[in-house]
Amino acid sequence: MRLRQEIVDVPAYKQGRAAPSDGFKLSSNENPFPPLTGVMDAVAGVLGDLNRYPNAGGLDLRERLAQRHGVGVGQVHLGNGSVSLLAQLISAAAGAGDEVVYSWRSFEAYPGLVTVAGATSVQVPNRPDAGHDLPAMAAAITDRTRVVIVCTPNNPTGPIVTAAEFDAFMALVPSDLLVLLDEAYYEFATDDTSVDGIPLLVRHPNLVVLRTFSKAYGLAALRIGYAVGPEAVLNAARSAAIPLSVTDAARVAALASIDAEEELMERVARVAMRRDELRDALIEQGWNVPQAQGNFVWLATGEQTAWANDAFFDAGLTVRAFAPEGIRISVGEQESVGKLLEVAGDLVRNLPNGHPAKRLG
Repeated sequence: MRLRQEIVDVPAYKQGRAAPSDGFKLSSNENPFPPLTGVMDAVAGVLGDLNRYPNAGGLDLRERLAQRHGVGVGQVHLGNGSVSLLAQLISAAAGAGDEVVYSWRSFEAYPGLVTVAGATSVQVPNRPDAGHDLPAMAAAITDRTRVVIVCTPNNPTGPIVTAAEFDAFMALVPSDLLVLLDEAYYEFATDDTSVDGIPLLVRHPNLVVLRTFSKAYGLAALRIGYAVGPEAVLNAARSAAIPLSVTDAARVAALASIDAEEELMERVARVAMRRDELRDALIEQGWNVPQAQGNFVWLATGEQTAWANDAFFDAGLTVRAFAPEGIRISVGEQESVGKLLEVAGDLVRNLPNGHPAKRLG
């Protein structure tokens, strides 16, 4: 068959391994808490209409989000998870001969999305602290660049982009170059210096901010996210979207989640606290763990990644391995922490002396 070779060569996205029945799945950055009753009731209320196409335009949800963020309803666009919004926006702006700049390592879907659009990835290495090197990213922009992606907190390594860093970066970026600020883990960030993209839209007409209900709001199975940005840019994304891809179940669940936001944000605060305690404990064991601001931590296991991944799995814990760089571990149930630290302690003691995953100094 005549297929695009560059697509054939791209590894398909793979979900994290399923956890054993008596283990814990810490591989997919899912919210460990079960859905709220109100959310379940809202979803149940639309199941009788499964023979009908969804209200995919989601005007009620878009109006709710527009009111919340102080923008026009045309400046809000819904998608089947924030990754589908990324795909639409990249495809709307970049094609054959164009370049998309992003930090690496970052979200594993970025390279595939760029390739599918026909464009070329320009990957800028992370700083030694695993955060974005924004000056280097700005320097990588050329006349062929059509999109720049900034991920904060960075998945899978964890550090944020600060407001000051982002402001300096935007001053260097051409005003007609699309900047996508991927804030999928925005709600988990507790560092007061972190950038908050949506208020910056009035200053930067080339900026689009992406958020999701999958993580903090616990709707991963329903796949719904949203973009906020200039209406003309989002209209182009709408043209690139697969029609009717946002389901009614996802839409009403998102609305019910906003209604229950106080309870959900209390859960988020508990996850963030558990994350900080987990990072502190890993550092105490000897791990060199980057600043974690998502709902996960990063272990730079390098050439030992496959070995460490197997050790966690053998202990009943699925984690996300990115060989040959490191392992991302989601913050899961409280009951998972003791086992996780037990395995991590054994691993760090058996790493070679001077291994970069060990605490510096």
